[in-house]
Parts: sequence; structure tokens; C-alpha cells
Amino acid sequence: MSSKVRVVRARYENGVLKPLEPVELKDGEEVLVRVERLESRENIVEKFYGRRGPAPKELLDEFMLEAEAQ
Repeated sequence: MSSKVRVVRARYENGVLKPLEPVELKDGEEVLVRVERLESRENIVEKFYGRRGPAPKELLDEFMLEAEAQ
């Protein structure tokens, strides 16, 4: 893998972080990991609800998918 930075979602299972998408690493290669818990959809919607008035569910779903992709 080159020196570029990439964000990859992972799941923690039995003491091991498992990437949820392919990573191009050589066996034994070391990387830096920043652990950041994902907020639940409900918490995010609750946080922003009412800031600009009611929003259609489709728009909220679109925002959630966009936020989760980042």
C-alpha cells in the first residue's frame, strides 16, 4: 500500500479488528489505526431533528447513507 491515507470500516470480533472491505497490505505490515465508534442512525437523526424544520424520510435516509460512507 502506498503512503496515502484511507478510511476503512471494520468490525471488532474476539479481540481482532476485521476490515469490512479489502485492504492492500502485505502480511506483517504495520499501520496506524484510529478507532472511532459509529453513531447510530437514531442518534444522528435525533441530534439534527428540528434544526431546519421537518424533513422527508427519504432526505434523511440520503444524508445518513452519505454520512456513513465518509
